[in-house]
Amino acid sequence: MIKVANLYSGYGKLKVLFDVSTATEPGRITAVVGPNGAGKTTLLNSIMGLATIYSGKIMLEDRDITGMPTHKVARLGVAYVPQLFSVFANLLVEENLKIAAYMLPEERMRDRLELVYSLFPVLKEFRNRKAGTLSGGERRMLAISMGLMKEPKILLLDEITTDLAPIMAKKVLEKVVELRDTLKLTILLVEQYAVRALEIADKAYLLVSGSIRYEGNPQELLQHPEFSKLYLGVA
Repeated sequence: MIKVANLYSGYGKLKVLFDVSTATEPGRITAVVGPNGAGKTTLLNSIMGLATIYSGKIMLEDRDITGMPTHKVARLGVAYVPQLFSVFANLLVEENLKIAAYMLPEERMRDRLELVYSLFPVLKEFRNRKAGTLSGGERRMLAISMGLMKEPKILLLDEITTDLAPIMAKKVLEKVVELRDTLKLTILLVEQYAVRALEIADKAYLLVSGSIRYEGNPQELLQHPEFSKLYLGVA
């Protein structure tokens, strides 16, 4: 679905990623894990046209989107759920969802809204509440739902369990698995908390100091005898 080849990127003169190559497969969850500051968010920003691309290529299916403006990438079916500022706190839950689907005709928007409410019943219950009154986990579910309202081919999720209690983080990730299984949605998930992501992923990449240190089976990475050293970039 999305293929990144030999990517060098960053922000202005600050280089963050070095020769990064990844492949996100259709209908599967691909996890990119790594410590804080490894460049995980920069990878997503590079896909979305929010970072400086020095060299390399980013392909969406058979189309080159390297350096393409963000709004054009979104129109091609890529939905990005950022870690911060992902909902409008002063607007109602349903207003947030409708704003996310502003490009859809009214009838398709209503159909998509019903789909989202069927997947996230708590949002239907709270549809007339301001988003800022939701719990942290509920806000993450709203942010994911706003991405779904765009009818995406692929969903990019940035650190969606950050600052959540373990039980709520588990619920949010269970919803991610449900999206893959029920909608056959392609998902690229980046997470600092590696174990959480690797437990649900179909494929994994370990990113440390801007470079890929592992590619392959998530369970094999979890069971690697030197996982902690790999994660910290020692080995």
